[in-house]
Formats: sequence, C-alpha cells, structure tokens
Amino acid sequence: MGNLIPEIILNDGMSIPVIGLGSYKLKGNNGVNSILSAIDIGYRLIDSAYNYENEGTVGEAVRRSSVLREELRITSKLPGRYHEYDKAVTTIQESLYRANLDYYDLYLIHWPNPKQEQYVEAWQALIDAKKQGLIRSIGVCNFLPEHLERLEKETGVKPSINQIELHPFFNQAEQRKWHEENSIATESWSPFTRGLKDINIDPFQTIAIQHNKTISQVILRWHYQLGAISIPKSASPARQLENISIFDFSLDDAEMRKISDLTRPDGRINNQDPATYEEF
Repeated sequence: MGNLIPEIILNDGMSIPVIGLGSYKLKGNNGVNSILSAIDIGYRLIDSAYNYENEGTVGEAVRRSSVLREELRITSKLPGRYHEYDKAVTTIQESLYRANLDYYDLYLIHWPNPKQEQYVEAWQALIDAKKQGLIRSIGVCNFLPEHLERLEKETGVKPSINQIELHPFFNQAEQRKWHEENSIATESWSPFTRGLKDINIDPFQTIAIQHNKTISQVILRWHYQLGAISIPKSASPARQLENISIFDFSLDDAEMRKISDLTRPDGRINNQDPATYEEF
C-alpha cells in the first residue's frame, strides 16, 4: 500500500513524506511489529531519537521489512548532553550502531540547549557526518530563529528541517513564516497535543462531521495544509491507516482559520520554551 503519502523536497534535495510515524515509546518486539505495520500500510518516514532508547527497535523493523531501505526515511536525534563536538561525533556513530544501519536519512539536534552554548559545534559534527555519508540530511528540533541564524552564519550550512511543537493550541505562525522565508521545512511534534485530551470539542467535531472524517484526520489535514510535516504516533494498525487517510478531502479557509484561532500564548504542552529549556 505504498505511495499513499505525498512528498516534499527539502532544501538539500532529499525528498520526505508529509506524514511519518512517531516512534516514542515503541520498543521491543511489540514496537517492531507496530513499525512494520506502519511500513506495510504505506509509511516511509519513521521518527526516532537517541533519548527514546528505541533506535534498535526501529533498525530491526527496517531489516525485517520487505520495503527497500532506500525507500525509507529514518530519523534520529542528538541529545543535549552530547553537544560537544567529539561527543556528538561518537553519539552519531553510536546511534547507527544501535540501529545497525549504515546511515540515517535525517539526523537532528534535539534541542538547542542555549545555556550550554555548544549547539554550533554539535551542528558542525552533523555537517561532518553528512560529508562522511553517515547522514543524508541534517536538521534540528525546537530551534528559534536566532539559533537557526547563528548556525548558518557560523558554518555556512542551514538546516533542512526544524521539528517544533506545533498543534492547534500552539500554531507557531511566526516561526512557520520564518521557516518558509528561509527555505527550512517545518515538522510538527505532538500534532494533536499529547493524549488528544483537548480535541474532542468544537470546531473539530463540527468540521469532522461535515467531511465525514475523524477529528484526528481533520487535525492532520490542518497540518498538511499549513505546509507542515506531521509525525503522529500510533501502535494500532487501524489508527495508523486512519492517520494517513487525509488526502481525499480539503479544509476551506474558514475551517482552517477556526482551528488556527484556537492557538494561545501559553499553548505549549509542558512549557518547554527553547529559549530556556535544557534537554539532557
């Protein structure tokens, strides 16, 4: 059931699907089976991280899958405690050893950790790993415009993607506009908000009924029409299929505005402000 998901081209020329599978908490054999299910259904982008402690699970699913490795886009992320250049280089290598992969398609710095002042040397490690063929495309997560500008100014290389907290209650309009103006793709983590706890309300219900879709599908369609890549997590094959079945309807401008208008200044899930938050 491949080719269900459209792709975009990143600023370095690599293609990437507009919806991927978030793998947080997918571990062990159950995790492998969940990821295999997603690949069988049509997912080609799998998102992981060093700190999720499941790179091995993702790698095992890649090996068991009948889909060719070059058709997949596997992501992992560098944790904050390894931003120092030499530690970053070793951690990238360790990420590959854990997954038993020859390369990652996308490798990201998980948080800028601005108090440490080491994210530029971490970025240089990613640049060098890409030159060595260990990574195809390099990006970041949770970087603010000032962090992104500094990366390009000091290394001459801008990220291909910035994965940020983005959901209807925190729509990141200014950050998304900055990304668009600077040819950096936006990727949404926690696209529903965690646990779907706030979404069983209007306008989601009304819009979902209007289109004969689920609320989750409406929200993922909203992300897609914003131009953002989303990575919803699900271990359920039925939900996995539901989450990518969003390309047969469209939200009109009024529906898009009703969802976007739900944003609020304090909309972050855990108040993780990249200007101050430190991840280790």
